[in-house]
Amino acid sequence: MGLAARLRRLFSPSRPRGIRSTAQIRAHRGGYQSMLDREATAADLDELREFVASRSGVEFYLEPETTATDTTVAAVAADGEWIRRRVGSAKVASRLATELHTPLYDAGVLGYPAAMRRYRRG
Repeated sequence: MGLAARLRRLFSPSRPRGIRSTAQIRAHRGGYQSMLDREATAADLDELREFVASRSGVEFYLEPETTATDTTVAAVAADGEWIRRRVGSAKVASRLATELHTPLYDAGVLGYPAAMRRYRRG
C-alpha cells in the first residue's frame, strides 16, 4: 500500500462537515489530554480558516501530540508564511482540511517545505 493510500485511509473523514466547537474537538480527540498544554479551541480552527482564506497555496502539515503539546497543524502558504495552531487530533485536522479543500501532510513523514524555512530566516 502506497503512502498516499495509507494517508487517505488514516485521515479519511467519515463525514465532511466542519468542526466548529471545542466540544466537537474533544469528542474526536480521544481520552488523553496533556497536562502541560491547553486544549485546542474553536478559535484555533477559526484562525486556520482565516489563514487559508487570506493566502494562496496553503498546505497543512500535521504534527503529532507530545507530552508537552496537543496535536497541531502548521499551515504553510505558497510563499512560506506559516502559522501553527492546535487542532486536538488527526481526525479534526482531516475534517478541517476536507472542509477547506486543503492538502494535509504528515510532517513526521514528509518534513516541512523549504519555503517555510526560508520564510522564517527572512
